[in-house]
Amino acid sequence: MASSLEVTGPKFKLSEKTIESSTIVITDEEQKEEENDSPIEEVRLTVPITDDPTQPVLTFRTWLLGMVSCVVLAFVNNFFGYRSNQLMVSSVVAQIVTLPLGKLMAKTLPMRKLRLPGTNWSGTLNPGPFNMKEHVLITIFANTGSGGAYATSIITIVKAFYHRNLNPAAAMLLMQTTQLLGYGWAGMFRKFLVDSPYMWWPSNLVQVSLFRALHEKEEKREGKQTRLRFFLIVFIISFAYYIIPGYIFPSISSLSFVCWIWTRSVTAQQIGSGLQGLGIGSFGLDWSTVAGFLGSPLAVPFFAIANFFGGFLIYFYIILPIFYWSNAYEAKKFPFFTSRQFDHTGQRFNTTRILNQKTFDINLPAYESYSRLYLSVMFALIYGLSFGTLTATISHVALFDGKFIWGMWTKATIATKDKFGDVHTRLMKKNYKEVPQWWFVAVLVVSFVLALYACEGFGKQLQLPWWGLVLACAIAFTFTLPIGVIQATTNQQMGLNVITELIIGYMYPGKPLANVTFKTYGYVSMSQALYFVGDFKLGHYMKIPPRSMFVVQLVATVVASTVCFGTTWWLLSSVENICDTDKLPKSSPWTCPGDEVFYSASIIWGIIGPGRMFTSKGVYPGMNWFFLIGFLAPVPVWFFARKFPEKKWIKQVHIPLIFSAANAMPKAKAVHYWSWVIVGVIFNYYIFRRYKGWWARHNYILSAALDAGTAMMGVLIYFAFQYNNISFPNWWGSENTDHCPLAHCPTEKGIAVKGCPVF
Repeated sequence: MASSLEVTGPKFKLSEKTIESSTIVITDEEQKEEENDSPIEEVRLTVPITDDPTQPVLTFRTWLLGMVSCVVLAFVNNFFGYRSNQLMVSSVVAQIVTLPLGKLMAKTLPMRKLRLPGTNWSGTLNPGPFNMKEHVLITIFANTGSGGAYATSIITIVKAFYHRNLNPAAAMLLMQTTQLLGYGWAGMFRKFLVDSPYMWWPSNLVQVSLFRALHEKEEKREGKQTRLRFFLIVFIISFAYYIIPGYIFPSISSLSFVCWIWTRSVTAQQIGSGLQGLGIGSFGLDWSTVAGFLGSPLAVPFFAIANFFGGFLIYFYIILPIFYWSNAYEAKKFPFFTSRQFDHTGQRFNTTRILNQKTFDINLPAYESYSRLYLSVMFALIYGLSFGTLTATISHVALFDGKFIWGMWTKATIATKDKFGDVHTRLMKKNYKEVPQWWFVAVLVVSFVLALYACEGFGKQLQLPWWGLVLACAIAFTFTLPIGVIQATTNQQMGLNVITELIIGYMYPGKPLANVTFKTYGYVSMSQALYFVGDFKLGHYMKIPPRSMFVVQLVATVVASTVCFGTTWWLLSSVENICDTDKLPKSSPWTCPGDEVFYSASIIWGIIGPGRMFTSKGVYPGMNWFFLIGFLAPVPVWFFARKFPEKKWIKQVHIPLIFSAANAMPKAKAVHYWSWVIVGVIFNYYIFRRYKGWWARHNYILSAALDAGTAMMGVLIYFAFQYNNISFPNWWGSENTDHCPLAHCPTEKGIAVKGCPVF
């Protein structure tokens, strides 16, 4: 009889074999079969198990092309973030463009050694052929630049929405420290989230596939395309096609036939609108509709898609209609789908009436004489689901992954865990030095001290006291590991933005800047930590020396934050009435859609505060029940998964994903969800099971090509046409809408809104 070894790991489905959260028994024979590969099927199909540690990595080409990519993507994405036609240019674009440039430099730069005057440092501009590891580090530079900086929204709402001054040095320190604090958490948890083969980070497989297609020589077989040729064909088609939804026919991005049939019915348009309603029968013929708000569905495992879609269906087509059409929380007074705030008469909430301009906090007598704050029931329920997501995450990870995490935490398991590492972990530990822990700690300490100065100095413009910063860091530290486990296996991240707003809103009410600053330090440092860890996993798959990864990420983060700050400050200073839709011309693109939601949150959680929103003093105390519901919801799933281990489908029910399905709203609409799910099911369920060979060769390549073609044409359209005010001739399809003008109208009797019928 074969002896057995026990290991633990998180749950997800792997074709015929399921790895469960509970103990897994692996026989000696099975261990020998898999000792040279990963236990994850998608990784086995995508990531090579070879390495050449002699290849140069931090070369002149890496630094030059990487820095340029970082600067360009940081500027472009931050620039487009202020526009109504938002565009996210991913690092895939830099990944493609830098390949021929790297090869050109390898052919043209001199190979002789150069010495830096006055030092013993010497090197060459051209160490030989341009290799894949250089290309990976250049893409890491680009990844960091494309991610942007969350703190730009604080600067924007202060200057553009509240029309107040902000010290640029304080703003710059805020930008840098919120991005850098995450290094500390990343260093502490990398052994769990990088070294473990069960933490496989699905989104990285897209880039791994593209790197292999671009660098590995592949002979063309009769009747089959090489991966590089397949990428180029899809890229060209995607690039050419996007001029239709991006310039000629924008309405094709959201087609809502119900609205075209019932042109005078508010209810019909609420049901049929893909942008402002339930989206029944709506769809989009545009890759940016599919992937622009929810990411590429091709990079998400099917079980995560199924849970995510299940949560969307339950919330959007059962809970929300019941609440709205039963007029819960006076829902019919307000639009069906909006993030804006309203007063008791159904009109836009006038923030200036309740804000003390001198002290920049709430004027309580003015507030009490005006109106309580109301939200659309859609927006209120999203906050409730966010409460449930947080507690469901804690409960789920404790039940399903607690034994695994605790086992890795103990010294005995840490000492022996290499026995259970996959080939990638063994190669990395054999060939390269680890990053010393004190490097991460040093960045953490310096960032914390500078953050403390940003909050307490400069006349305390940011309003956040020192204890608020300490508490924000404690929250980020606490949740980095459980949320990281979920993201590393499902490609979905649970946000801390709402819970951080809630905590500081109770503890320090009436201070809008303190609220958003606390949220940024608490949420973004956690998010950045997982971003760094995810990139470390990409380097892990591609066998990049960890110390080189650390240096590149650190430098790129500082550079990208600086570029984002400069771009933000320039736009806010140079574009007249930026973000003010009441004063901007109707054709102006500078509407700042993302920052408007951020501004709304600063009013709800900062000025008004949760004590006047989610208690008996406000309208929505019932949302607090979601904390308890979320905490208890994973328990029956865990119980039945243990009781009926043969029922494999039970193990795939992922409560945090179900609760978090609506988190992308209100920026993402119904049409985006439907398009995302349909594409995801086709490729990651049907094709993955029926045509696994094709899926293994082409799925992630397809995702990268569609992203790159769409993004490049989007940039070209802007600079060739929109920047020069060259508009396509006006026609029905040139409007960037789904032609459902009544979908935003309230249906309560007596509520008068411009452009809407009065019932």
